[in-house]
Amino acid sequence: MKSITKNDNAFTGLEAAIVLIAFVVVAAVFSYVVLGAGFFTTQKSQETVYTGVAQATSNIQMIGQVYGLTSSAADSTLTRVNFIKFTIGLAPGSPTLDISKMKIAFSTPGTAPVIYTADTATSATTPSGTTFEAQQDGVGNNQPSLTAQQQIQIYFRTPAAVQKNTVMNMELRPSVGASLPFSKSTPPAITFMNVLY
Repeated sequence: MKSITKNDNAFTGLEAAIVLIAFVVVAAVFSYVVLGAGFFTTQKSQETVYTGVAQATSNIQMIGQVYGLTSSAADSTLTRVNFIKFTIGLAPGSPTLDISKMKIAFSTPGTAPVIYTADTATSATTPSGTTFEAQQDGVGNNQPSLTAQQQIQIYFRTPAAVQKNTVMNMELRPSVGASLPFSKSTPPAITFMNVLY
């Protein structure tokens, strides 16, 4: 009689093929996860760089002179400045600026800093002690935003009358982007409209 023996060679090859396929599938899934995480990290780092550049760059630029005005033509003494007026615009390539969220810090050596917020009234009025007016070309209603190729005139009342030969520190603080600080001085002789230097 002939003995019957089992030959498992074919099953061993099939098992090896199944294991190989499993390894390939696991490696493909793992590489997909790693690549996805890499793309996500690259995208986040790119957003961080763009946000950092936007926060570090000042989008606001001064246009023309900064003026100091007396409170009225009836002021015969002409010894103090009560209002500040200047014009701003956007640097080339800058995004639209939300003026309604901008703040202005003002101080002199003899006064504490005062923070002004945008006047939300639709019509332009004489600014109070804590708000500033933002008008296009100095006329019309208050503007909520500043776009490219547009000029906005900023107008606010000083917290106290500023005497001659006084340094004034101002800082424009937009909601996005770097602040724009600058200092100006009143002239030795005050007139109704004074160019601050």
